[in-house]
Order: sequence, then C-alpha cells, then structure tokens
Amino acid sequence: MSIFSSAVLTRRRPAGRRASALLSFMVATAVGFVPGPRLDDGAPPAPESTVTEASPRASAAPTGDAQAQPPASRPSPQPAQSASAQPGDEAPGDDETGNETLLGNDVSWPQCSGDLPEDPAFAIVGVNNGLANTTNPCLHQQLDWADDSAGGTGQPRLALYVNTANPGLRGSWWPTNNEYGGEVVANPYGTCQGQDDAACAYMYGYAKAFDDAYLRTIAEPGTYLWWLDVETGNSWSGDRNANRADLEGMADFFHSIGARVGIYSSARQWGQIVGEVGSASSLYSLPSWLAGARTAGEAASMCSAAPLTAGGRVVLTQFVADGFDHDHSCI
Repeated sequence: MSIFSSAVLTRRRPAGRRASALLSFMVATAVGFVPGPRLDDGAPPAPESTVTEASPRASAAPTGDAQAQPPASRPSPQPAQSASAQPGDEAPGDDETGNETLLGNDVSWPQCSGDLPEDPAFAIVGVNNGLANTTNPCLHQQLDWADDSAGGTGQPRLALYVNTANPGLRGSWWPTNNEYGGEVVANPYGTCQGQDDAACAYMYGYAKAFDDAYLRTIAEPGTYLWWLDVETGNSWSGDRNANRADLEGMADFFHSIGARVGIYSSARQWGQIVGEVGSASSLYSLPSWLAGARTAGEAASMCSAAPLTAGGRVVLTQFVADGFDHDHSCI
C-alpha cells in the first residue's frame, strides 16, 4: 500500500478466470442491478480533520459531484510515534536474529507501471483505484502475478484488499433505502431514508462490498479473504458509530457470500475512525493486519500487539523496505 516505480505485466489472465469474472458481472446484471452514480466518494479530507468534524446534516447539500482523484501516494498507516520514520536497512527476509523468514507482498494501483516483487510467499492485491468506488486498472495483471505465490505460510496464497470510506452526503451517491443488488437488505440499524446516519452508512458499506465482489470482475468472490483497508486518508464521518456501521455492512455482505474478512489499519487510525467495538458487532472477531513496522524484526514483534478488535487476533503485519510493502505472517 505504498508507491514504487513499476511496469505493467504482460502475462495474459487464464481464460477460466476471465470467463468466471465475466459471469460474475452478468449475474449482477441478470438480477436487475443497475449501479447508481459513483463518480467519486467526495474529496478525501486531510487526515487531521477527517473524523473530528461533525457529520454533514441530512439537510446539507451533497458536495461530492466534483471529480475526486486518488491521492498522489498511498503511504501505509503509521503509528503516531513513527510517522516520520523511514524503512530500515535490514534485509526484507531477515528477522533481527538474521534468520530468513517467508514474507508476502501487497500491491495495488500504484504498482501498475513497473516491476512487481519477485517470488512472494503470499500476495494481497488491492481491488480499488485509491477510492472505495473505483477499480484498480491493472487488477487482473496483478492477480496473475499473485497466482505464482509460493505458499508455505498460514496465509492464503492470494487475498484481496478494498478501500473503505463513509462519505455521507458529501459523496456523489448515498443510499436512500434498504434495497441494493435487487434485494431488501436486513439492516441492523433500521431503515435507511437517505439521512447521514448509521442505517444509511450500513447500506453504503454493504453496497461498496457488493460492487467489489460483483462489478470489479472478481471471479468466485466468495472464495477469497477480503481485507478492509481502514485509513484516515479516505472520507469518514465524525460519528464513529456510523463508521462502524459502514464497515459492518461491508463485512456482513462478504460473509453472506461465504467469504472471509479481516481488518487492515494501525491502532491509532482505527481508534480515530471506529474506536472500540463491542462483542455484538460483526467486526468484533475479525483478524487484524497491522501496519506501521519499520523493519522485518519490528513486524515480527508486532504479532504480539493488541488486535484492532478485542475479539480478534493479529495474523499479519506490514513493513516497507526496498520500495515494496512486505507482509509478515503471524500464523
């Protein structure tokens, strides 16, 4: 989830995956689903102001029609004490004792124009193009690359991650009822009526997850582990309850198709956006992927850090070295 210079891979996607991906899109069309306008999710506010401002009132005019662009870079979330730290000189595959470890890599739209890491043990591919309602332009080239992951850890050889946001009425599209994808959604927060509240935030999250599964041409979406990328660089409400509802909507949709779900963030950013999660939440027991380590050794030690939710556990940590995002498996 950071920038490096790269070239688009030219390997062709296997015909089986291409056909299955097309079928996913056709299924969404067959049920009569016509996606609403999704030009942008509203311009992402500065991290310091993202979740401290009050949510727009229901009567406020939407301001998300202006074209928002993905940020120029996607730095990984950093803990407050190391926000300015640089990756260490330690070899990416060595821990502090010099022992070689099996590492994975995560990639997405910033890596669409150059080489990708060689021989990862596992890979995590970003589905979006920096905003929650967009598609990574080289998604399938990167999925082809990830197919060659060696394995050998407790992680899936290939997982996915998606951008998340809760723009409220600032976005160019906001739900007005509990219907999406041709179905009436069971909404634990009540009936969405177009307000900037938890009920509509839940529907927004549900809709984004639906789109990620069925409109991004992901073949067999229910077979993947989907990581929810939760960062202050995207648009969030000042109401943590609404933000939690938004992410619950995403998790609930992915669970409804049989997929596994996890949370990627740093403790600081998660606390700022969501805060504590109670045991009744569908987020409570999700596994954590922690960002912010500066070296392979620090990433390994973060496996013993507190998870993002009290019912979950840390299964993955991330550090940056040699221009790549590296991921340490804690299982």
